[in-house]
Amino acid sequence: MRILIVEDDATLADGLSMGLRLSGFTPELVETCTDAEEALAQGGFAAVVLDIMLPDGSGLDVLSKIRARGDRTPILLLTALDQIRDRIAGLDLGADDYLGKPFDLDEVSARLRSIVRRAEGRAQADLEWNGLSVDPARMSGRHNNHEIQFSPREFAILRALLERPGAILSKSTLEERLYGWQEGVESNAVEVHIHKLRSKLGPEFIQTVRGAGYKLAKAAS
Repeated sequence: MRILIVEDDATLADGLSMGLRLSGFTPELVETCTDAEEALAQGGFAAVVLDIMLPDGSGLDVLSKIRARGDRTPILLLTALDQIRDRIAGLDLGADDYLGKPFDLDEVSARLRSIVRRAEGRAQADLEWNGLSVDPARMSGRHNNHEIQFSPREFAILRALLERPGAILSKSTLEERLYGWQEGVESNAVEVHIHKLRSKLGPEFIQTVRGAGYKLAKAAS
């Protein structure tokens, strides 16, 4: 799940990025309002972590502009603890949630999962398909009465497939779930992680569609 982080404090941004990556997200970092608007115009983000105080303006202006053009990407605002007016303004402009600084990284992850889940129209946290139940908070699952733990990148691929169980996802689409803009893409990474997932879930759980990509096997009737 790709997350855009808009934060100009390098230390805070790096900590956020590392923490979210360990929770199974694929974070992308930008530092300014201009870069945030350009990134969001390209699309492909499941949610945004948006600081209000930025070098070239206010994150509230970014929020206002993207909502005005109909972009419904879930947004989690970062605010100073004493800035109640900013929180109220952000919520009124269409933010989905907010956190005051300093914050706990696990809470950031939990709030992101929550706003994405609401945007997807899901009431329950677990993702389910064909006898598999996955807990995104723990990156673990239960299949055929066995507990399974997934690595962050295994989970990233599995979640992408679970979000669109009837769709064929190309290798490049899955690579976007694994790597950020500035990361080098390993040529066989998707194949390696698909192989590992099959070893945990069964060889037929994920199907290869030759020349097109991968999809989940049809649910048993």
